[in-house]
Amino acid sequence: MTRRLSASLAALAGILLSGSALAADASGAITLYTSQPNDQMTAVVEAFRKDNPGVTVEIFRAGTTELMAKLQAEFAAGGSPADVVLIADTVAMTQLKEADRLLPYAEAPVEGIPANLVDPDHTYFGTKLLTTGIVYNTDKVKTAPTSWNDLKAEDAASQLIMPSPLYSGAAVVHVGTMTQAPAFGWDYYEALADGGAVAGQGNGTVLEAVARGEKSYGMIVDYMAMNAKAKGSPVAFVFPSEGVSTITQPVAILKGTDNPDAAKAFVDWQLGRAAQEQSVAQGYFPVIEGMAPPAGYPDPKTLRVLATDSAKLVEDEADLKARFSDLFGG
Repeated sequence: MTRRLSASLAALAGILLSGSALAADASGAITLYTSQPNDQMTAVVEAFRKDNPGVTVEIFRAGTTELMAKLQAEFAAGGSPADVVLIADTVAMTQLKEADRLLPYAEAPVEGIPANLVDPDHTYFGTKLLTTGIVYNTDKVKTAPTSWNDLKAEDAASQLIMPSPLYSGAAVVHVGTMTQAPAFGWDYYEALADGGAVAGQGNGTVLEAVARGEKSYGMIVDYMAMNAKAKGSPVAFVFPSEGVSTITQPVAILKGTDNPDAAKAFVDWQLGRAAQEQSVAQGYFPVIEGMAPPAGYPDPKTLRVLATDSAKLVEDEADLKARFSDLFGG
């Protein structure tokens, strides 16, 4: 049975495959720029290559802010070796789209994925749902926080660490979301700074500080805290009562790719059920409607999500980083 016939039969069976025959027959090498942790991406690439043995994937991993700076420097020098980008947030992807750096992919298999996770021009596609909430050390904190405002208390603020938007794309979205919210604004962050809160770099530095007991509280993306708790770390995660900020870890193909078929195959796989099942196993909310979240996670439909004006966030990003740096350094 030929590979092409096998793909057709799999599609008839309801498996999400490539939007094009060329992507299904992809081969060669692609370079992936990503902000997802190295151990997870290694597992992702191994699983992808089992379904696409003809494609080799080289990985460059960095925080979204560092990754975007690298891309901009490469563009200025004449071009990037990256074929595919898989980064934390739509803010960075919007910047790439507005600079005409992304390749539209109208045939991407988005069936079953909510429309608000897909760029209307099909240049990027959400692959996961991540929220930012509160992590705390269960050995040090006896009464769990329930609200963002609980962190402003003197004994909490002085023991709080958060990721910096100067390093983390998720932090850009979270700070932007909180400062846009009438109930919080920059007054909230000024109160935290006055109380002694500090900023680390990425979410990993937050988890390490809280898990080791150096800090009692942190702001963090959900899966890091939940995974650490499952492995026995003395931490717990809270979805605050006012709501959470969200990111979708979108994937996109760069216009400069020299292997669009293999790049499309990678996007196809990321949006398919096999990748989504792997995401759930890694601790992420899936994006395909009807799939169950990881064990111990709430139904995503029950989550209260804080509104974010993404266009304003893109416009205000430089000012946001400057104001945050003034308060917390970096």
